[in-house]
Amino acid sequence: MTKKMISQDQPKLARRQFLVGAGAGVAAAGAALIVSTQPEVLQQAAADGAEQQSKGYQLSEHVKTYYRTLLV
Repeated sequence: MTKKMISQDQPKLARRQFLVGAGAGVAAAGAALIVSTQPEVLQQAAADGAEQQSKGYQLSEHVKTYYRTLLV
């Protein structure tokens, strides 16, 4: 290889290394964002699930109206 060929390859490699590093940084930031918000979502889902389980079946007005429409 000549010096001219080596000097032409270096900017391409530097550009590629920068793009790979930037891509890895974006991926790491995205993963950190997902991991940091996940516990909040799980806690909220658990709280919503607990509220739904405690109510059970309730005979409300709209349910009574529906049952009346079924009678023929």
